[in-house]
Amino acid sequence: MNIVIGSDHAGYHLKLQLAEHLRSAGHGVTDVGSHDPAPVDFPDIARALCGLVRKGGVRGRVVCGTGVGAAIAANKVRGIRAAVCHDVHSAHQSVEHDDVNVMCIGAQIVGAWLARDLVDAFVAAEFDRTEDFVRRVRKLHDMESE
Repeated sequence: MNIVIGSDHAGYHLKLQLAEHLRSAGHGVTDVGSHDPAPVDFPDIARALCGLVRKGGVRGRVVCGTGVGAAIAANKVRGIRAAVCHDVHSAHQSVEHDDVNVMCIGAQIVGAWLARDLVDAFVAAEFDRTEDFVRRVRKLHDMESE
């Protein structure tokens, strides 16, 4: 799977670990920054990441301090469904039921071992195309146009 990954300064070190974990599992990884631990604004990183996700063929991972700011920023972009995932169940179910295409993780909330499990669950998950889930995601799409 191709994955685009990004972080602000608070998530920089965890992002590096996750990128290496994903590459070692055979995934293609595109890093949109930050490229060092200097302060950076998370909305800029989320915008760059979401632009690539919108083009298709990739899922995104944003790491910031709590994951909340990144999720807010990502969800401002049309076509993006972002979720904060700090437990394995949310990491896979957000994809399976809500067709989430951007996972947000808080580096100040979870450690590296759990973050790797979260990413693995997210990558392995597939959207369940059962009528109920398709209808609900379509409604989410419709809400973007209101």
